[in-house]
Amino acid sequence: MKKWLALAVTTVAALTILAGCQKQDSTTKESAEKGASENKVEKIRLGVMPSTDNIPFILAHDEGMDKKNGVDLDVKVFKSALDRDAAFQAGELDGIITDLVGVAIYKEAGNDVKIVGAPHDQFDLVVSDDVTSIADLKGKPVVFSERTGTAYAVNKMLEAENMTVDDIVVKEIPQVPTRLELLKNGQVSGAILPEPFITIGKSQGLKVLSSTRDLGINPFAIVFNGEVIKEKGDAIRGMFESYNDGVAYIQSHDKADYIDLFVKEVGFPEAMKETIEIPEYGALEQVKQSDIESVFEFAKDEGLLTKEVSPEEVLSNVYFK
Repeated sequence: MKKWLALAVTTVAALTILAGCQKQDSTTKESAEKGASENKVEKIRLGVMPSTDNIPFILAHDEGMDKKNGVDLDVKVFKSALDRDAAFQAGELDGIITDLVGVAIYKEAGNDVKIVGAPHDQFDLVVSDDVTSIADLKGKPVVFSERTGTAYAVNKMLEAENMTVDDIVVKEIPQVPTRLELLKNGQVSGAILPEPFITIGKSQGLKVLSSTRDLGINPFAIVFNGEVIKEKGDAIRGMFESYNDGVAYIQSHDKADYIDLFVKEVGFPEAMKETIEIPEYGALEQVKQSDIESVFEFAKDEGLLTKEVSPEEVLSNVYFK
């Protein structure tokens, strides 16, 4: 009897230990699976032009902030907007930073694209030293690229002074470096420029007369393919969090810790490194409906958009609700 009882106790103990091990193995497996899911990193391929608004994205990737937010930010910098757009349409990019005129053109072509946010970007009207007001540009040549975001910008700047493009001499030059050269050499009186050409121009004695930021408008957008938004929603949200982390890094670190990126990624001359003005970056926001309506109206006037497209049709709520 004692022998049988001892055997029974031993058997129960063994079964208890075995059950405990199985439960522990199951818990460990569940934890591992949960950890793998939580640590999932998905690549986002973002096509951009050289610009200061790319810096927080690039910085976040270089410092590993993107991986912590579940995304691998692959920022591809293009020298040509045509090359960027071709890569986007070929499916080689998940999203691009473009202007709202470009969005109108995509919608006119029937492309499934959505705006996920607004980048920190701007167009400035840079002028020669003898021009002191926009009124001084009447009858003088101003260089930009017609039927694009730069044309929209100059229209709004002139409109603010009760002028139109008919009051100036329009000089069409798509290449941004050429615009700056023409202005520097006195062949035109004004030019619509982005960074780094704004700062380069100022260093050469030119001055800024107006800016899209001064006017309270932002004709730029971060745009993604509709299917990508459905498939990579978490990664896109991680992209926004990574950008904001990059901004926080800039705000909390010395300029020397990141200024080389402005030279390498944006194109500022090495000699200007100490004089580069760091933009007042903030958290990314959604594009304003008023900006979409205004730019789309311009696109219609230019014959670029014939459809009725509302802001609601192009705004995605993947991050901003």
